[in-house]
Amino acid sequence: MTICYTIISWLLVFFYWLLIAGITFRILIKRHSVPFAMTWLLIIYIIPLLGIIAYLSFGELYLGKCRSKRVRSIGPSITLLLKNVHSIQNICSKKNSDIAQPLFQLCQNRQGISGIKGNQLQLLTNSNDTLRTVVRDVQKACHNIEMVFYIWQPGGQADEVAEALIAAAQRGVHCRLLLDSAGSVEFFRTEWPNMMRSAGIDVVEALPVSILKIFLRRMDLRQHRKVVLIDNYIAYTGSMNLVDPRFFKQHTRVGQWVDLMARMEGPIATTMGIIYSSDWEMETGKRILPPPPNNSFTLLQKKNDHTILVIASGPGFPENMIHQAILTAIFSARKKLIITTPYLIPSEDLLHAICIASHRGVEVNIIIPRHNDSFLVRWASRAFFSELLEAGVKIYQFEGGLLHSKSILVDGQLSLVGTVNLDMRSLWLNFEITLVIDNHEFGSELACIQNHYISQSCLLDAQRWLDRAYWQRIVERLFYFFSPFL
Repeated sequence: MTICYTIISWLLVFFYWLLIAGITFRILIKRHSVPFAMTWLLIIYIIPLLGIIAYLSFGELYLGKCRSKRVRSIGPSITLLLKNVHSIQNICSKKNSDIAQPLFQLCQNRQGISGIKGNQLQLLTNSNDTLRTVVRDVQKACHNIEMVFYIWQPGGQADEVAEALIAAAQRGVHCRLLLDSAGSVEFFRTEWPNMMRSAGIDVVEALPVSILKIFLRRMDLRQHRKVVLIDNYIAYTGSMNLVDPRFFKQHTRVGQWVDLMARMEGPIATTMGIIYSSDWEMETGKRILPPPPNNSFTLLQKKNDHTILVIASGPGFPENMIHQAILTAIFSARKKLIITTPYLIPSEDLLHAICIASHRGVEVNIIIPRHNDSFLVRWASRAFFSELLEAGVKIYQFEGGLLHSKSILVDGQLSLVGTVNLDMRSLWLNFEITLVIDNHEFGSELACIQNHYISQSCLLDAQRWLDRAYWQRIVERLFYFFSPFL
């Protein structure tokens, strides 16, 4: 009996160390970033069983068997559709400013997407105005409406959008709605999905969360895009979820969320429609093909010639595209760099690029909310302040609510606006979308908005920050340890 017990014990120890060795080897061969890999290894060695379960659940990027198969089949068709768009004469930009040229060239080579000319572009800074404008466009829709959002929370003006969408479907407009399962959990618990489906709207719950599939698909991989497409001609994207800020997350006591959206008219809607069709096919297995653009789009160039580049990220799109694009934009800065982000947990490369820009003599301003809805992010982001301040970066803490806008402005010329936070999830994991605009007039408009944010912010004093309590430094470093997962 004793011998049998000893043998079983040794077998358990052997299989335990074999499992640890196997996971360690798996982490090393994946070529993760060093901080990411070291953090996982420490977690696995300190709390082995829980660490292994956590790594198998959240450590690798996988969609599951069906979605992965769809992603592989979607790629060639997306490439062909983009080539068709670029085959239209006089629609693609061939010359950019010196500041924008490296970024546009990167995207052309990696995504096959260059800037699209002939678009009207409007920035929307007031959430109420944004929702009213969306309702108006939905009411005028004739053929099709496509939407994708991370969060749709019923209440207030969000219900007006839902009612307008139902009315559009009832008059024969083909409506498709793609909502993230985790972000829109409250929406799917209401009667709105059934009401919409009864009206003929295709409502799809993207990346469903299920404890039963936790080892079959990464559950924290989310559909984070915010896009509205109407009649293959009007497009919206930006930081705003489909919520009424008067009712959204009031229990967090951080104030109303402050967002930035872009409304576009022109051929750029076709490019965004191709990205949407990719998301739709990945989730449903059904292919929708936006109609090809025609030469009539080029007539817009006589009225307004905004050149817009769309960068999409997530499984199925070029790896690390958003991360490389932001790095390229930062390295292009010569005079001034302004960044707004609600969550500041940059990669080591981005952190160093921002600091290097400041050391090169670039005036670098970062605007973040003073109060954040995430306790973990709030403390983890503070761990980066010291290095940024030492490099001469100005950090402004916005006090007019939760600043949720995501924007980068380089030398008043190159603008990036979209859904991407400066955190690991947006940079490496989620489905995101960003607009790149190479236009000085648009840059001036974005600068006015960013300066308005600064006017409602408090500049972080470097000396006072150095004098903060020692216990705060300990907490910051503790949460910094988890920054690769935030």
